[in-house]
Amino acid sequence: MGVPGSPGPVMDRDEVDRALARHGAEHKAVEDSLLALQDHAGRRLLEGATLTGTTLDRWAAAERTITLLWSCFEVYTEALRKAREVRAGHRWPGREELAGLTERLRGESVVVAGGAGERGLLSERFTLEGLVRRMNELYASSLDVVVTADAVWSALPARIDLLAAELGRTRSLAHSVGVRPGEHPAGDELEAITAELTALRSQVVTDPLAFWHPAAGSSAPGGGRPDTLRYDRAALALEDVRREIEAVLAVRQDSEERLMRLRDVLSRAERTLAEARSARGEVLAKIAASEVPAVSGPSTVLHERLAAAADHRRHARWHRLSPLLDSLEREAEDELLRARESLTAVTAPLAVRAELRGRLDAYRAKVARLGGAEDPILTERYDTARRMLWSAPCDLRVAEQAVLRYQRTVAEVLSGPRDTGGREW
Repeated sequence: MGVPGSPGPVMDRDEVDRALARHGAEHKAVEDSLLALQDHAGRRLLEGATLTGTTLDRWAAAERTITLLWSCFEVYTEALRKAREVRAGHRWPGREELAGLTERLRGESVVVAGGAGERGLLSERFTLEGLVRRMNELYASSLDVVVTADAVWSALPARIDLLAAELGRTRSLAHSVGVRPGEHPAGDELEAITAELTALRSQVVTDPLAFWHPAAGSSAPGGGRPDTLRYDRAALALEDVRREIEAVLAVRQDSEERLMRLRDVLSRAERTLAEARSARGEVLAKIAASEVPAVSGPSTVLHERLAAAADHRRHARWHRLSPLLDSLEREAEDELLRARESLTAVTAPLAVRAELRGRLDAYRAKVARLGGAEDPILTERYDTARRMLWSAPCDLRVAEQAVLRYQRTVAEVLSGPRDTGGREW
């Protein structure tokens, strides 16, 4: 219990009147705040909700605080009423009346009987100003619980409901393309998101204060923001699933065109392989002493998978068709590249022969341009090389050496003077 302290110098009449006016204004402000707290939507929700966890504990403490707050206000109201009565009874108060008013207005003249467990408030004495400060503290702590809970309830359940509605639309869309739990990972993910949103909403409704991030360094009631981490994770997961479903839908819309492109690519690959096999026979007949690689047949595995893709499309198994088309497109392009590489490898000897023929004719033209066409050595070596290159089968190694000999002879003949009737060529 507090010990009454000295209220200080005796107030004069004007000071008493000003103090009474100030406390009257404070009384009105406190009363308005209490009534606003009483009517606050957050408080009504807290009173009617089934609470758990942190919110249950803090609201129980806040209810005790609000009860004590009203008790303090009643004591304050009564003390102010009595002080006004004393002042009203003496138009020109004497020193004794002024001393009494000073004690009431400045001294520890009010006693508040706190509730059980409210240490420091059990029969504690206050000045009127001290009691106002204490009421402000009690009000702020109570309002913080009410405002915080109301902020979470205003923010999260509605957002969760909107996300749940979007989840329902996505699930319906997923079912329409065959994406179901146990059959597709996206279907399992939709079930997990559904369970998470259901649990999250239940927890937010019963324990909103568990989903609050207080603002660092802020003492204002309701300072902070709702904790949306779990909601945000669920929203991102749903967005990922929605993109996957949209990809499956895109497959449904353009699957026939993609299947036609796949058939065309595989057909080109087969034609290229057939051309390579035909070219290999020609090379083996026309080119001697050359390693000609074997040419494989068309890929039966790709054709089987292409048939499976067509079957998926016929039976609207879009979720299975989507990854199959993706892999088939890559493998079909690889098959076409392999066929082209095979044709290049098989026809390489013919390309070498063609290059040697072109080189031989180019040097022959150069010799003729410079007037050496009748040189017997050049003629003999040209004829030898030409006979080798245009015979079948052609030995490329021997023919290449003959072309090189002709080139060297041309270089030797053209680099030195010859007796041609007094001129060089």
